[in-house]
Parts: sequence; C-alpha cells; structure tokens
Amino acid sequence: MTPLVAEGMNLALYGMGTVFVFLTLLVLATKTMSWLVAKMPDVISDEMAVHPRKLAAISAAVHQHRIRSK
Repeated sequence: MTPLVAEGMNLALYGMGTVFVFLTLLVLATKTMSWLVAKMPDVISDEMAVHPRKLAAISAAVHQHRIRSK
C-alpha cells in the first residue's frame, strides 16, 4: 500500500471515529436530559397560567387568521 493511500485511510478512520464518538455523546446527553425532565414534577404556577379572557382573545385571533388565510 502506498503511503498516500495509507494516510488517506488513517484520516478517514480518524474522522469517522470522531463523528461516532460525538454522536454517541449527543445521544447520551439527550437521553440524560429526557430522564431529568421526566423526573421533574409537573408544576404550573399562577404566574404561568393564562387568564381566560386572554386565552379567548388569542383563540379568536387564530380562528380569524385561519378563515382569512383560506
């Protein structure tokens, strides 16, 4: 095998190994975050709640937008 082909194979394996390690770490981080979020309690405070009148106004605006978009 010529040195140029050997160097190309070495570079290809190094690149694929780097991508494999990065994607494995990304999957592990995503699974860990999903697990942490699943463990959090479902708490909705009063500050996060939407007032019924505001919700009605938003719903009416969305409905009107959908009618005009047709």
